[in-house]
Amino acid sequence: QVQLMESGGGLVQPGGSLGLSCAVSGSIFSIDAMAWHRQAPGKQRELVAIIRNRGITNYADSVKGRFTISTDNTENTVYLQMNNLKPEDTAVYYCNVVVRVRLLTPPANYWGQGTQVTVSS
Repeated sequence: QVQLMESGGGLVQPGGSLGLSCAVSGSIFSIDAMAWHRQAPGKQRELVAIIRNRGITNYADSVKGRFTISTDNTENTVYLQMNNLKPEDTAVYYCNVVVRVRLLTPPANYWGQGTQVTVSS
């Protein structure tokens, strides 16, 4: 069983900053990728940022230069630092990891419970 524990989020004024974190625990052989997605009311869930093996990162065009995804030394926690936040960043943010629980098993997706980020004056 793999568990994801998200923290962070909240209310911030436009131009402000917030940080999210997601700790992954459980029976894990390897982590292929860790990512953050978001879903605003009435919209589809979208990929915000992803970090793959060897530290390769990709960002949605809307957040490039403002958001930074990173992991800790154990690579079992993923962070999302969000700077210069805009009202359109308001959404529920979800942590997502792609893991293998044993050698030679196919990768599987796991999701956090989601955390609300609201950008408003």
